[in-house]
Amino acid sequence: MNTSEKKVALITGASRGIGKECALELAKAGYNIVITYAGNDDAANKTVSEIKALNVEAEAYKFDVSNSDECKENIGKILEKHGQIDALVNNAGITRDNLMLRMTDEAWNSVINTNLNSMFYMTQPIVKAMMKKRQGVIINMSSIVGVYGNAGQINYSAAKAGVIGFTKSLAKEVASRNIRVNAIAPGFIQTDMTKDLDTSKIVEAIPLKKLGDVSDIAKTVKFLVTDAPYITGQVICVDGGLVI
Repeated sequence: MNTSEKKVALITGASRGIGKECALELAKAGYNIVITYAGNDDAANKTVSEIKALNVEAEAYKFDVSNSDECKENIGKILEKHGQIDALVNNAGITRDNLMLRMTDEAWNSVINTNLNSMFYMTQPIVKAMMKKRQGVIINMSSIVGVYGNAGQINYSAAKAGVIGFTKSLAKEVASRNIRVNAIAPGFIQTDMTKDLDTSKIVEAIPLKKLGDVSDIAKTVKFLVTDAPYITGQVICVDGGLVI
């Protein structure tokens, strides 16, 4: 595949963790990569270098995905430069855990804005471009806590459940234009978000008796993007069987 023929994948929140691994996996599949990130310049630059080493183009855009104006501005720049975005992975997310009675408005709003509102802000302008091309794939990162809830994460659970409704509804709206929309619901994956947790009880509850790896999510993203032309509107739980 020549550089000029390569498709373009945009992954939000991809300077590290799951997003980074998704970017690397799609780069291995031959996609030119655009990543977004919120703050860590060094991590973003390192990720871009690693992607370029896979013989594809890569660049990073620093902006707040929970800000509608910043999303429109930067997506406009990306589309102007590349002409199209073939795959969008809405991965950016944060946690602000607390029990309902102790949760602040800021903790609620910041998680809803970053984990749910950003999906709308990023997807709307990109899906318009995809509809003109009559092709595209969108992957939205949900969570198993969006499927079955979790005490102390009412904001995160609500946002991730919203992602599922967003995914299913959009899939119905754009299927006629050959655009597929799916969600992935990771279980407990070894990332910076889980490194401080006591995982012994968690592992005991997982049928496969182990935490997941970021590569488990990235390979699922790659499958949905490149090898699943008849799958849309689905939620794929990658959780070792936890929600069985």
